[in-house]
Amino acid sequence: MLNPFKEPLEPSFSLAERLAGLTSVSACYQCKKCSSGCPLTFAMDFPPDQVIRLALLGQDAAVLGCRTIWVCSGCETCTTRCPNQIDIAGVMDWLKEEAIFSGQASPQPGVTRFHQTFLDTVLMAGGRLSEPLLLGLYQWRRGGTLEKLKSGALMADLRMAWELARRRRLVPRLPHRLKGVEEIKAMFKKSHFYEKNEKPGTQEKP
Repeated sequence: MLNPFKEPLEPSFSLAERLAGLTSVSACYQCKKCSSGCPLTFAMDFPPDQVIRLALLGQDAAVLGCRTIWVCSGCETCTTRCPNQIDIAGVMDWLKEEAIFSGQASPQPGVTRFHQTFLDTVLMAGGRLSEPLLLGLYQWRRGGTLEKLKSGALMADLRMAWELARRRRLVPRLPHRLKGVEEIKAMFKKSHFYEKNEKPGTQEKP
């Protein structure tokens, strides 16, 4: 792959320092086993090994603004193949949250919207995934409902939802909340996602 940078890169280690607490990214010696095994490199602007290298060089804008972190499906093939046991899939997830928290414009807005909606749904449903809530919330955030109504596409979606519900492939109710829901809330509270989405007045009182 050709180098997309016209000028030599100036290292800035702020991103690498923040990543150091997540996994041993500094152990990467660019063997490229992660990239050679990744099934989605055809859709990426940087293969996984280059993302790790750019992160180590502190190239925040290049890493947080690339398609690769959003194209990554989290299949963990890269993590499994890494000879130094670097959690590359975990790095990709962390970079997603870092990109959202920093306000970086996403090159894959639909994927980013679905990612945020998925996490919102898990938090709202008490630690479980509610497919009806996920689909409804994503459709609402996606917009274009009026146009879909005019074109008849919305009715087609509702008919499909009814058929799935009739076959018990889609349960139209919220799942039972997990017993450890407070632990899940604590996990979200530690993340950038929670800070970005927490509503005023919901903070815990000291």
